[in-house]
Amino acid sequence: MLLGESKANFSFKGIVSWVLEYIVTIIFVLFIIFGFVVSEDISMNQFLMDLNGRVFRNTFLVLSLVIPVIAGLGLNFAIVIGAMSGQAAIIIARYSEIGGINGLLFCIVVSFFFAAICGYLTGILFNKTRGQEMIAGMIAGFFATGIYLFIFLFVVGAIIKVQATHPMIIPDTGIGIRGSVDLMPLKNGGLKYVIDNIYKIPFVNALLIISLAIPAIMLIVYYINKRKGQGYKNNPVSLCFNASLCIVIAVIMAYAINIKYAFIKIPPIPIFDTWVPNLLRVPPVPVVTGLLIIALCIFTVLIMKTKLGQDFRSVGQSQHIAEVSGINVDRTRIIATIISTVLAAWGQLIFVQNMGTLNTYDAHRQVGMFSVAALLVGGASTSRASVGNAILGVILFNAMFIMSPAIGKALFGDPGSAEYFRTFMAYSAIGLALGLHVWKESKKSKIKVE
Repeated sequence: MLLGESKANFSFKGIVSWVLEYIVTIIFVLFIIFGFVVSEDISMNQFLMDLNGRVFRNTFLVLSLVIPVIAGLGLNFAIVIGAMSGQAAIIIARYSEIGGINGLLFCIVVSFFFAAICGYLTGILFNKTRGQEMIAGMIAGFFATGIYLFIFLFVVGAIIKVQATHPMIIPDTGIGIRGSVDLMPLKNGGLKYVIDNIYKIPFVNALLIISLAIPAIMLIVYYINKRKGQGYKNNPVSLCFNASLCIVIAVIMAYAINIKYAFIKIPPIPIFDTWVPNLLRVPPVPVVTGLLIIALCIFTVLIMKTKLGQDFRSVGQSQHIAEVSGINVDRTRIIATIISTVLAAWGQLIFVQNMGTLNTYDAHRQVGMFSVAALLVGGASTSRASVGNAILGVILFNAMFIMSPAIGKALFGDPGSAEYFRTFMAYSAIGLALGLHVWKESKKSKIKVE
C-alpha cells in the first residue's frame, strides 16, 4: 500500500514538474486553440499563409539565441545590436546601389565585421557584469540604439557628406536617412526578396519532404546511438509518436499533391478534402531561406560536439569548475557572444529582405524581446535551450500573433486590441520564465543549505 502511494506521489510530482517546466508553452498552445474556437474571420488558409511567411522570416533570428544560453549568458537581449549591424550594411548597400546577389554578399560581409566588433565589445561587457548579463544586454541594446540613431539621423549628411537628392536621404535638409527605405525589386538592382526569390517550391511539396526527412533522421540517430552503446539516449515512445505524426502529415501532403497534379486516380477522402484546398493556396516556400535555417540548425548541433562546444557547456554549467579545468572562461563567453551577434545580423538581413522595406529606426526595436519570448515559448529557459525549442517557439509565438486580432474581437469587439495582446503575451512569457528561474534557483539554494 505504501509502495503504491509512493509511486502515485512520484507520478503526481513528475506531472507537476513537467507542467511547471513547460508552462509557457502550454499557455501559448491553449491561447492558440482558444483563438481557433472563437475565430470567425481567420480561415485555415489565411492562418497558414501568414504563418508560412512569419516562420521563414523570423526563425534565423531566434536560433541566434541558442548558443549564448548554453554558454551560461542567459537570454541575449543584445542581439538587437546584431540586428542594427545588419541594417547598417543594408543602408550602405542601398545607398551605393549595390543590389542583387552581389549586394547580398556585400551585406553579409559588412554586417559580419560590424557585428563581430560589437559582439566582442558586448562580450567584454558581459564579463564585467557576471550574473546580470540579461539586464546588461538590454541596456547595451538601448545604448547602441542611441548611437545608431545619432549616426543615421545626424552624422549622415551633416558630417558624412551624401547626395542630398538621393531617394534615401531626408529631403529639404539633406541630413539623415528616411524612416522608410524601399529596397527596390531585384530586377532593378535592389535587395527586395533577394534571398526568397532565388528558388521556391510549393508549400505542400516542402512539407512532404520535411515530413519524410524527419523520421529518417530520427531513425539514423536512433541507430547510431545503439551502435555507440548509447542506447539510453533513445526514447522509443517519442520516436514512434513523432514518426507516426510525420507519416500522417506526409500522407496528407501526398494526397494534396496528387489532387493538384493528378498522378494517380485516388478516390476522394472527405476528411482530407476539408484541408487540402487550404494547403494548395499557401504561398510557395523560399527554398534558400529554408536551407539557411537548416544549415544554422546543423551548425548549432555540430559545434556543440567540438572542443569549443564542450567549453560552452562547461562554462554554462559552472564557470568556476570550467576555469579550474583550464578553460579560458572569459574568452569562451566572448566567442559565444560574437557568434550570437553575427548570426543576429544575418538573421536581420533575412527579415528585412523578406519585408521588402527597411523601417530604418524601428525594424530592430522589438527583435530582442520577441526573439527571447519565442525561444521561451518553445520550452527553453534562461539556462537551457535547443534548436527544437527555437523552432517550436517560432511557430507558436507567430501563431499567437495571427490569432490575436480574432481573440481581441471576440472578447472586446475590437480587433485593434491585437497589439496589446501580443505585447502582453510576449512580456508575460519572459516574466513567467524569469520568475520560474528565480524560484528554481531559490529552491536549489534551500536544498543546499539544508
